[in-house]
Amino acid sequence: MAVNLTPQYLQAEAEYKRAQTAEERLECLKRMWALVPKHKASEKLQAELKAKLSQAREEVEQERKSPKKGGVSHKIPKQGAGQVILVGGPNSGKSRLLTRLTRATPEVAAYPFTTREPHAGMMEWEDTRVQLIDTPPITADYLEGYLPGMVRAADAAVLVVDLGDDEGPFAAEAVVERLAQAKTILIGQVPAAPPLLPNIEGGGGAALHQTKTLLAANKLDLPGAAERLELVRELFGQRFPIQALDAESGNGLEELRTAIYRLLNVIRVYSKKPGKPPDLTAPFTCKAGSTVLQFAEIVHRDFADKLKSARIWGTGVYDGQTVTRDHVLHDKDIVELHV
Repeated sequence: MAVNLTPQYLQAEAEYKRAQTAEERLECLKRMWALVPKHKASEKLQAELKAKLSQAREEVEQERKSPKKGGVSHKIPKQGAGQVILVGGPNSGKSRLLTRLTRATPEVAAYPFTTREPHAGMMEWEDTRVQLIDTPPITADYLEGYLPGMVRAADAAVLVVDLGDDEGPFAAEAVVERLAQAKTILIGQVPAAPPLLPNIEGGGGAALHQTKTLLAANKLDLPGAAERLELVRELFGQRFPIQALDAESGNGLEELRTAIYRLLNVIRVYSKKPGKPPDLTAPFTCKAGSTVLQFAEIVHRDFADKLKSARIWGTGVYDGQTVTRDHVLHDKDIVELHV
C-alpha cells in the first residue's frame, strides 16, 4: 500500500531540507505532520516525523538558550589515504552504503531526501583507511549550494545509481548534468590538462574542475536490476568504471571497497628508524609515482631540506639499498630516512 504523499507535503519536505535553523525546521515538520496521510501505509513515516518533531523542539529550545554565532560550515577535514564523496539521486542508497563500508551511522530510510547534512566515516582497506562522505541527494532542480565545493575538494567521487527503480539511471544522469552546471565535472579519468571554459570576450578562459569518479550501481539484487544494469552500462560505460553491488545483502561490497581504494591511485610506504624494525601498522600514503623526497615531505615538512640519504627495502632494490632523493617509490616499500 503506497503512502501517496501530496504535492503540498512534498513542498513542505523540500523546504525542510533547505531550512537553516531549528525553528525553520520545526515549522516545516509541523506542516508535514498536518499533511501526511494518516493510514497504515504511512505508520513508519508518522513515527519518524514524531521523532523529528521532538528533536526539533529540543533544538529550538537549545538555540533560544544558547544562540549560535556565525553560519553553518560543511567543510570536513581530510583524513586517511584520501577523501571520497558519495553523490547520487534520491533513494540511491548512499547512506546505506556508508553504513556498510564504515562505522558511521547516518539516518537511513526508504523515502527521498533522508540525508540533509554530509556525514563522514572511515572505510578500512587492508592496513589503511579511506574517508567516505555521504551527501544530500541531487536532482535536476535540487542541489545544496555547498555540494559542488565539497565535490571539488574531495580526492575522488562515487556516483551511486539506483538499480531498483526504472528512473535510477536517468536520475544519475541528472546528477552529472546538475553538477556540470556548477562547473564540476564527474569524469572516469582526469586528463593531464583540464579543459577551459570559453571566455566570451576572447581573453582566455576559466578552468573547469574535474573529479575522478567511479560509478556504483546499487541494489543489484532487486527485481529488474540486471536489465537496468545493462542500461547503466550503455549510458555510462564509456565515461566511468562501473562496480555493481547490493549494499543491503553485501553482494559485491568488498569489490567496491577495493575499487574505491584503487580510485585514489595511492601507494603505502612504511617508515623505519635507523637501527630499529619498520613500523608496519600505520603506513604513510602518497600518490603513485612519488619520490623519496616527496615522501620525506609527508613524514615531516623539515625533512625535505635536511634529507641526506635514504635506504629502501622493497620493489626493484636489494634490501637496505641506498637511493637518491628522486628514487620512485612503490607500494609497500620500507624507507629509512637519514637527515
